[in-house]
Amino acid sequence: MPDYIPSAAEWVRDQVELYERTNGAEGNTLRDTGMPVIIVTNTGVKSGGVRKTPLMRVKDGDSYVLVGSKGGAPENPGWVYNLRAQPDVELRDLAEVAPMRVREVSDPAERTRLWDLAVEAYPPYAEYQTRTSRQIPVFVAEPPK
Repeated sequence: MPDYIPSAAEWVRDQVELYERTNGAEGNTLRDTGMPVIIVTNTGVKSGGVRKTPLMRVKDGDSYVLVGSKGGAPENPGWVYNLRAQPDVELRDLAEVAPMRVREVSDPAERTRLWDLAVEAYPPYAEYQTRTSRQIPVFVAEPPK
């Protein structure tokens, strides 16, 4: 198994460690927003190492919607490229950990529906899209078939 490579961002490293150590009893919200997060464990496209990313918790039935917003920055977050290259991930939602398969949503109707769900769960996404000319990527993490 590849080595875990903690995030360069201290707050991400700390949140992932706290979340995993307490099975999501602590560290389960995005900083001081009170908005719930999940941890997505993925494979680094460049490093080949294990990466762990806290993302907003957006549920769609048994699936999760993953939004590559990066706060509306002009570039995608690094994990977007990881998921495109290696769609098999592990997703932690509090104490529940499950393998998932990720796919990027390209169908316009499905993307609109999932984007609306994401904005409902985390309203700042709508503003983030206005800050950037790129279309913010939307992924679905689903239980493997």
